[in-house]
Order: sequence, then structure tokens, then C-alpha cells
Amino acid sequence: MSDAEREGVVARLSAAVAEGRLTLPEFEERVDGVLRARTDSEVQPYVADLPDVAPTVTPDEVVELNSFAGEIKRSGRWTVPRKLVIRSKAGTVKLDLRHAVISSRVVEINLATQAGSTYIVLPTGATANIDGVNTSAGTAKAKVPSTPEPGSTAPHVVVTGSTAAGTLVVRYERRFWRWRW
Repeated sequence: MSDAEREGVVARLSAAVAEGRLTLPEFEERVDGVLRARTDSEVQPYVADLPDVAPTVTPDEVVELNSFAGEIKRSGRWTVPRKLVIRSKAGTVKLDLRHAVISSRVVEINLATQAGSTYIVLPTGATANIDGVNTSAGTAKAKVPSTPEPGSTAPHVVVTGSTAAGTLVVRYERRFWRWRW
């Protein structure tokens, strides 16, 4: 059994204490046993009565969203894929990334919108490049920096595609007194 595997078992025991499944004396006794164990089979009695660790949810690589004369809206806590493909005709697209779970450092958004508005709200410090967006009888504005600072870990959004007879706005959260939008 490796040290990393032992640390994982100890973390699992710590989580069990935090959940109230084990008392502190039980935790101490089990940790001592895990640290002395040399094989996986010696560790099993210490974790046999604990539930398995919840599987981690991995975001999809590519998600496609379509709308005709409707609204596409994502806000609150939602998982952002590495690439988002959005097709909308005569509708509104609102992507609020402020509280979203963004697992990829760079998020690609490919737009194909006609006769509608697209709003992308970024978390503080995030950047966006909209140079790959073609407009036809419409506008595209980024009210955020287009390149990340050196060493920055904030998300970077790359928007490509086209918008015809519509508007694209990429911005940070707006604030006025107690209201935020």
C-alpha cells in the first residue's frame, strides 16, 4: 500500500467523522490501524462499515443548446463543458458563469445566432476573446479584458461563430446599490 493510498483512506475516515459516522476515539483507533497497515486487505476492516466515496461528476466535453424563438438560460450553479455550441433563432441567450462550476481553464463557446441577443456574464477576473465572432447587421461587445494576466488561474472564454441581426455582450456582473445582475 502506498502513502498516497493511506492518505486517501485517512481522508475518507476524516469525512466520516465530519458526517457524524465515527466518534473521535473510533477515528483515532482506525487511523492508527491504517497507518500501520502494509496491504489493502489490512485496511479493509477499518473502512468496511463506511459508505463508498461518491463518484465525481465529470462535465461533458461538448454540449449543444438549440432554440427557435425561445430563451436559453443558464445561471446559478451549473457545470460548464469545455465547449458549448449554441444555435438560436429569434431568441435570447443568457449564460451566467459567475457561480458556475468551470473545470476547464479555457471554455470555448461557438455561436450561431440570428435576430436575438446573447449575454455572457463572467466571474470576476475572467477574460474573454470575441475576435472569432462574425457579425452581420449586429454588434459584438466585450466589456472585459481579452487576454489573461500572466500566471492567472481565472477562466478564459473564447467565443467564435456568428451573430446576424443581433447583439453579443460579454461582461462582468453589474451592481447598483443592493441589486446585482
